[in-house]
Amino acid sequence: MQINFTPLGRKVKKTNFSHWAFLAPCLVVLVLSAGWPLLRTIYFSFTDATLDNLKETNFIGADNFISLVRDQDWWQAVLNTFVIAFVSVPMETVLGMVIALILHRNFRGRGLMRAIVLIPWTIPTIVSARMWAWMLNDVYGIVNELLLRASVIDSPIPWIASSSLSIVSIILVDVWKTTPYMALLLLAGLQSLPQDCFEAADVDGIPFGKSFARIILPLMKPTIIVAVIFRTLDAIRIFDLVYILSSGNSANATMSVYARKHLVDYTDVGFGSAAATALLFFIAFLSVFYVSFNRKKLYDVG
Repeated sequence: MQINFTPLGRKVKKTNFSHWAFLAPCLVVLVLSAGWPLLRTIYFSFTDATLDNLKETNFIGADNFISLVRDQDWWQAVLNTFVIAFVSVPMETVLGMVIALILHRNFRGRGLMRAIVLIPWTIPTIVSARMWAWMLNDVYGIVNELLLRASVIDSPIPWIASSSLSIVSIILVDVWKTTPYMALLLLAGLQSLPQDCFEAADVDGIPFGKSFARIILPLMKPTIIVAVIFRTLDAIRIFDLVYILSSGNSANATMSVYARKHLVDYTDVGFGSAAATALLFFIAFLSVFYVSFNRKKLYDVG
């Protein structure tokens, strides 16, 4: 952006559109790889399309969305999704901040410790889910075995078979896997802060709790907000972890699992696309709400 001064002293802004030329290839690839499938999904949501016959479809208007609103399983999936997202994300943020603060300090073996902490996040989600499904099994799972040996429980707990405990298990596994991601984002934010503030606090002998509340937390506010936004939107889309741990159980299904069940298992492309489109609008609404609500905080670092 160029700024010129007129004889009267007023600033005249001239927008430089050359950056669009550099963004054009990326935008073209994005439209072809994501835009077209997205538009097709929205189109199918207004039809009676099935997997057996995608070419000869009939336009049925909003019938799929009306059926979706009347489906109790859909609202159970919405509730499960938001419970998982709004319980796991705060836990991951708090634990991620603790880990980031520890890894930010200078100590011997810090590089190795940073690599070890990232291991849960680097493991593919489907592998993590299958691993934890074996560990939480009520017959031969190691979690129940350890709890029994420690005399914490008297009998094996059906962590996955029980509807209520299955949601708890999903949340705990999700926290185990994704906390390193939050720690990585928050650690990057800590390293970008002016270090002279911390040095001055140490010289003045300010307790860590007061230093964290008065210095670190206000300066980290934009980073925390961005990390929470990214992680919340990702948690709303959760699929593979829930699908494997709950074995496709409707009582524990999320919106993504619900949409997949109707698209693939029931071959109802129209209704499944309506569920996927509704999930899209949920995510879009949350994105706009988060950014609009926190717009001032994103630019206010003081």
